Amino acid sequence: MAEQATSSMPEPGGAPSGPDAVAGADAAALRKAAIRDSFAVGIATAAYGISFGALSVAAGLDIWQTCFLSLVMFTGGSQYALVGVLAGGGTAAGGSAIATAAMLGIRNVVYGMRMKPIVDRGGLVRRVAAAWITIDESTAVALARSDDRAARTGFWVTGIVIFIGWNVTTLAGALIGDALGDTRAWGLDAAAAAAFLGLLWPRLKRFQAGAVAVGAALVATVATPLVMPGLPVLIAALVAVLVGWFDLFGRRRDT
Repeated sequence: MAEQATSSMPEPGGAPSGPDAVAGADAAALRKAAIRDSFAVGIATAAYGISFGALSVAAGLDIWQTCFLSLVMFTGGSQYALVGVLAGGGTAAGGSAIATAAMLGIRNVVYGMRMKPIVDRGGLVRRVAAAWITIDESTAVALARSDDRAARTGFWVTGIVIFIGWNVTTLAGALIGDALGDTRAWGLDAAAAAAFLGLLWPRLKRFQAGAVAVGAALVATVATPLVMPGLPVLIAALVAVLVGWFDLFGRRRDT
């Protein structure tokens, strides 16, 4: 027993040895892996900012409005939804565009509740910064870790890399979109809706999600000629509410 106790103690003037050294090495390896994954996810995600910047300009926003949106809103799905509705209905659809983006942003509240025990440290400024970068990717990288310190590292590195990269690429995309001039001549007036569909497609693996998508598309198609631009999206959202409330198609399994 004495030999076991002394083997885990650091040598005088030296580094820790034994189990402490192994634990320290494991923790360092976990943090290193978290940083590696953070940069991989962050750089790949930030690249999409170019398309958002161009699509936002195509939807009618100017360069600085587009950049301000990425800086303040900083949640890709909601940003694409906002410019998608604006592209379809112009400024008259502003209220509906904001409501649609807000509904998609609700998921970040859930992420915040899940991440609070891990990142809720430090003062007010640190907490505001954590809330600002609580997005799909930072949450996913953090929750994939088995160690809390590695999870915090993954959360902060992913969030910061994406925040910087997303805003830089948004500016680049907005400049490209502005240089193109008449974006409708290039087909970019419909690109925002196509891009949002691309974000949605991977989430339609379950039958229930597919049923919601088809039902919402039918409702929006019927409502489009009857109501003002932007409202069909909000009306179609009721399909998801009804399916979720009554758990319709929930028992059916994919084949």
